[in-house]
Amino acid sequence: MSFFLETLVSGLLAGVLYALVAIGFVLIYKASGVFNYAQGSMVLFAALTFVTLIEHELPFWAAFAVTVLVILIGAALIERLVLRPLVNRDGLTLFMATLGLSFVIEGLAQLIMGTDVHQLDLGIEDIPIAVGPVSISQFDIYASAISGALVLVLSLLASKTRIGIALRAVADDTLAAQSIGIRLPAIWRAVWTVAGVIALVAGLLWGARQGVQYSLSFVVLKALPVLIIGGFSSIPGAIVGGLIVGASEALADIYLGPLVSGSVSTWFAYVLALAFLLIRPAGLFGEKQIERV
Repeated sequence: MSFFLETLVSGLLAGVLYALVAIGFVLIYKASGVFNYAQGSMVLFAALTFVTLIEHELPFWAAFAVTVLVILIGAALIERLVLRPLVNRDGLTLFMATLGLSFVIEGLAQLIMGTDVHQLDLGIEDIPIAVGPVSISQFDIYASAISGALVLVLSLLASKTRIGIALRAVADDTLAAQSIGIRLPAIWRAVWTVAGVIALVAGLLWGARQGVQYSLSFVVLKALPVLIIGGFSSIPGAIVGGLIVGASEALADIYLGPLVSGSVSTWFAYVLALAFLLIRPAGLFGEKQIERV
């Protein structure tokens, strides 16, 4: 039982990181109705910018502030050069725009900061800590606490602030939101900035574990099952979906892996997501799309 609990807790803590990445997708989807394929590239670019500044001997918080400033400038450029010319276009067009944007961001990262793997030390030791009968990695605890705090702040931002209310209005009906004075460009800039900060935190946490390298851009693939299970338009859904994916793939790897003579954690979440698509296509908290004909 203690081994089962240890595996479950470890999976849940990993699921919080998955949820953090997925929330970046949810925010942009709610603001523009498009799956932002460039989110993974944003994770890579933000983490590379931060670690490059650290290697040039900037203090931690100075490097963090400069990286956030870069994200703010990038959000303004994306809104002006990519989103504004494509306003009121269909979702497929916007998706293709974010797909192209992902290659542009990765190309800029490679041009400016190179392709080397960077080691990142956040000062958190990866040592086991006994919590009752369960042994948990100290890094997992800190990473989950940081992710959980950011998720809580974002949830409050979306539900209790004026910008959160404006975001929900834009998500419900873009034209109606504009008719009552909500400025769509300002909402887009704010949302892309917040998504960039989320990408930065996610990139730092993942980069500290596996190094800041170009494989970080594939974090988008980990978020996809989370979004399918929780729903593309729900922050609580991203949280629940992340916990489900993290716990299920950890348990499946231990208990199903030996039966198939290999690891199942790389694909089990997608099987789970496929089952949700068959049973509940909108996800646990997603809104069903109603089309009038």
